[in-house]
Amino acid sequence: MQQSPNEHNNFSLSRFESMLKTNSVFFFDSNEFEEIIHYYLENGKIALAKKATKLGLEQHPSSTNLKLFKVEMFVFENELDTAENLLEDLFLIEKSNEELYIQKANILSRRNNHKEAIKMLEVALEFTEDKADVLSLLGMEYLFLEDFENSKYYFIKCLEYDQEDFSALYNIIYCFEYLKQPEAAIEYLNDFLNKNPYCEVAWHQVGKQYYNLNQYKKALAAFDFAIISDDTFIGAYLEKGKVLEKLKQFPEAIESYTVTLGLDDPTSFALLRIGKCYEKLGNRELALQFYNKCVEEDPLLDKGWIAITDFYTRNKNYQKALYYIDKAINIDSENVLYWKRYAKINNRLNLFEEAEIGYRKALELGNCELNTWLTRNDILLQLGEFNAATTNLFQAAEFHPECAEIEYRLAGLFYQNNEDRKGEYHLKNALKLDQEYLIIIEELFPSIYTSERVQNIIKKHKNPSL
Repeated sequence: MQQSPNEHNNFSLSRFESMLKTNSVFFFDSNEFEEIIHYYLENGKIALAKKATKLGLEQHPSSTNLKLFKVEMFVFENELDTAENLLEDLFLIEKSNEELYIQKANILSRRNNHKEAIKMLEVALEFTEDKADVLSLLGMEYLFLEDFENSKYYFIKCLEYDQEDFSALYNIIYCFEYLKQPEAAIEYLNDFLNKNPYCEVAWHQVGKQYYNLNQYKKALAAFDFAIISDDTFIGAYLEKGKVLEKLKQFPEAIESYTVTLGLDDPTSFALLRIGKCYEKLGNRELALQFYNKCVEEDPLLDKGWIAITDFYTRNKNYQKALYYIDKAINIDSENVLYWKRYAKINNRLNLFEEAEIGYRKALELGNCELNTWLTRNDILLQLGEFNAATTNLFQAAEFHPECAEIEYRLAGLFYQNNEDRKGEYHLKNALKLDQEYLIIIEELFPSIYTSERVQNIIKKHKNPSL
């Protein structure tokens, strides 16, 4: 009885692995070796692929295809010069093999010589019968060059040859999005759907385009068609849930997100969104339940910890909020969003030393917003750390030059330290920048504000003729 191709491949593979275990030597034809190597490469078993290539070439030393596998493995290991030398030898023997040009393009691409890689692929396109693969490679090379129009063109051509190449479809939409052509993307997808009306991926992408254009009713219809085309398509249910949230249809959004929990392992995104919906519906108990499930599912998802912390902060339960943000920081101490919340919560609890640490960490991690500098400064004033407060303001001025709020604070600090000339300099600067912020000195340094020296400068600024 004749074996099917799959049975034949499995038999060859089993026989090859048996040979390796027993150290026997079995003969395989070159096609069998190619299938074995291809299987190992597809499954990421590079060492076995190399072993099969070596044995294959020992039995079939003139096989171009086996030598090409050897080239591919040299490229994979970044031994580009060795791969190129072997390829040049093959070009002398066989110039019409498209795989030679594809591998040459691969080497050129690895060296960031994308324009030359494109030339090689254009030659390969003339020889190949599998146009889709080469067109896809051309699309990728133009993508590397950020030539999105040409990239889009080749991916569209690729999809014409293989309408199930969804990676090409995703890349086409990526190009449309980068070129800021959402309407053109929708038009293209609708044309594609006229020929492939049950393509769930295309419906999904149409929905995303409508969502980005805030056309939520159309987006909803598109996601519904994606689900009709494939009722196990998790992405469509998630996107549908997002649209329903925008439409404030929270029970329906919960229903859509919940479907995904039964189709596969729960995703932290779905759990978080269900929690958000319950909170919008005023069901605090279920909201917290899902927020907790979210962080249990993915402790590294900062949005989960932030959702719980913000929930307790909104409800003025600052101790609970602090408990959860502490847990979050223990998991990821480099997250600036955690430190900002840690600082704000401690400030609300009048735990000023801890609040100052939080703001300092936020600044160290790159959060250089003006409000962060100013709040830290005001906390340092409350702690009596006047030198640290001054240093903090000078650092803030590097990021926010000519800022009246900084200048008024510097003026107050220098006057307080009896450095009147510096205080006067910064006060005059501040008044020139924005007189309305004078209230800063009045609130933070009341005794200095009422002093004669400061009042004279203010009066003179308001009425220069005095």
